[in-house]
Amino acid sequence: QVRLEESGGGSVQSGGSLRLSCQASGYTASRYCMAWFRQVPGEEREFVSSFDTDGTTNYGDSVKGRFTVSLDIAATTVHLQMNSLKPEDTAMYYCAAATHGNGWLLPDDYHYWGQGTQVTVSL
Repeated sequence: QVRLEESGGGSVQSGGSLRLSCQASGYTASRYCMAWFRQVPGEEREFVSSFDTDGTTNYGDSVKGRFTVSLDIAATTVHLQMNSLKPEDTAMYYCAAATHGNGWLLPDDYHYWGQGTQVTVSL
């Protein structure tokens, strides 16, 4: 059974950094397009970043130059390094996996989801 479990969220001051991790089980993460989304209550889920099966990385405009997505050597964990955090980055962050294709930007394109990890950035 496919399972995604996020970790690494927390509270940080503006300008700080956090590293999120998504542990995949039930399959090899490198075989699927892996992504990070975030959501604030009352708003739609927003694309943050993805790591395609060919190693291509994609980023939402609001995080380009600040966030970096990576896949570990064992291909079981996807990381999201978040630097220069801003209060507007505050959200619940979700890990997702798409079983086919690459470069998906919409939540409906992804088939598996984790439970999320909260990131709070204060001034």
